[in-house]
Amino acid sequence: MAGQLKEVRNRIKSVQSTQQITKAMKMVSAAKLRRAQDAIIQMRPYARKLQEMLSNIVSNTEIEGGNTLAAERPVEKVLLLVITSDRGLAGAYNANIIKLAKQIVREKYASQFGKGNVTVWSIGKKGFEHFTKIGGYNVTDTHKDIFLNLTFDNVQKASQAAVAAFRNREFDAVEIVYSEFKNAATQRYVAEQFLPIPKAQNATGSTTKADFIFDPSKEELIAELMPKILNTQLYKAVLDANASEHGARMTAMDKASENANELLRNLKISYNRARQAAITTELTEIVSGAAALQG
Repeated sequence: MAGQLKEVRNRIKSVQSTQQITKAMKMVSAAKLRRAQDAIIQMRPYARKLQEMLSNIVSNTEIEGGNTLAAERPVEKVLLLVITSDRGLAGAYNANIIKLAKQIVREKYASQFGKGNVTVWSIGKKGFEHFTKIGGYNVTDTHKDIFLNLTFDNVQKASQAAVAAFRNREFDAVEIVYSEFKNAATQRYVAEQFLPIPKAQNATGSTTKADFIFDPSKEELIAELMPKILNTQLYKAVLDANASEHGARMTAMDKASENANELLRNLKISYNRARQAAITTELTEIVSGAAALQG
C-alpha cells in the first residue's frame, strides 16, 4: 500500500511539472501571437489588392511567348511550397498542412505522372523532415530556415528562386500550401496557385476582362509589377502561417493544461482513497491486536 501511495504522489508531481511547462508555453505563444496577428492583419488587405490588380491586368493582356509568368503550359513538373513550422507541440497544425500537400499530389497530379516529378520546397523544418523521411519526393532544404529570421528579404529569395525556376521551365506549375490565419483557435488550410499567375474570374467562373489605360506601357508595367506582387503574395502566406502556428500552439497548450487539471483531480481522488484504505487497514490491525491481547 505504501508503494502505491508513493507511485501516485510521483505521478501527481510529474503532472504538476508538465502543467507548469504547458502554461508557460501558452503564455509565450500568446505573446508571439499578438505580434504575428498584427503583422498579418496589416499585410493582408494590401497583398490581396495587389493580387487582384495583377490578376485583372493578366486577364486583360494577351500572353505573348511561353516565358511569361502568366503563360499556361502542359504540366509535367510541379513545385510545392509547403509552409510548416520549425517546432512541434502545435496540435495537428503541421500534420494538416502535410496531409493537404499529399492530397494535392494524389488528386491533382498523381493521375498524370508519378510523385517523383513533384518537388517540395519546405519553408519550416517539420515539413522538410517529413518529406525527406518518407521519400519519393524531390526535397530541397534551401529555404527551410526562413522562420529563424523571418524578414521580407529572406522570403523574397524563395519567391525569386521559384520565379526563376518557372521562367527556365524547370517547373510548369507552382503552388503554395499553408495555413490561413482566422483567429487563435481557427486556421484554414489552403493551397493557392502561385505560378502561372491565375486570371481574374467572375461569379460564373469565366475569365473577366477589364478595360485598363496603361501608363507606362503594359509591358513595362507587367515586368515591374509581376515579381514584386509575387514576392508580396508569398510573404503574406508566410505571415499567415506564422500567426497560425502560434495560435495553434497556444490552443494546444491551453487544452493540455486543462487535461492536466482533470488528470490531477483524478489522481488526487485515487491518492485519497488509497490513503484512506491504508489508514483503515492499520486501524483494523490495531483493534484486532488489542482484542487478541485481551482474549
